[in-house]
Amino acid sequence: MNPTIETQMLIRKPINDVFNAFINPEITTQFWFSHSTGKLEQGKTVEWRWAKYEVTAQVKVLNITENRLIQVIWGDPKSTVDFIFEQVNAEQTYLKIRNYDIPLQGAELIAFIIDATGGFTTVIDNLKAYLERGIKLNLIEDKFPPFNR
Repeated sequence: MNPTIETQMLIRKPINDVFNAFINPEITTQFWFSHSTGKLEQGKTVEWRWAKYEVTAQVKVLNITENRLIQVIWGDPKSTVDFIFEQVNAEQTYLKIRNYDIPLQGAELIAFIIDATGGFTTVIDNLKAYLERGIKLNLIEDKFPPFNR
């Protein structure tokens, strides 16, 4: 069994804005992780950090096709994630996040699918609010306790 997790959402912003929101950590830290060691570049590995949860992830960038695709390997266990950008029109982008090559089976695989689907959905929801309305919903920080940090 080799499942693919997919989440998606229409973002009412130009494709370049949505693409750069994932490339540029100054933007990404507004809706996803709290710190990054650098901008995403093909062949480069960066570290993302979620300070509240005291968690880090090594993110190896496999492929970048401007305004179309960002492909990375990350996580524990490592899996592949594609960020796919499709221009709907000059002011709208359809974003898909696909997660696959998950080296788990049985109950561990099911738990991973549930967690990753929820996590990537939260990322897209947070991105949509931030890019379209300029609102920082703090969905990532508010997803899990403790809430007093």
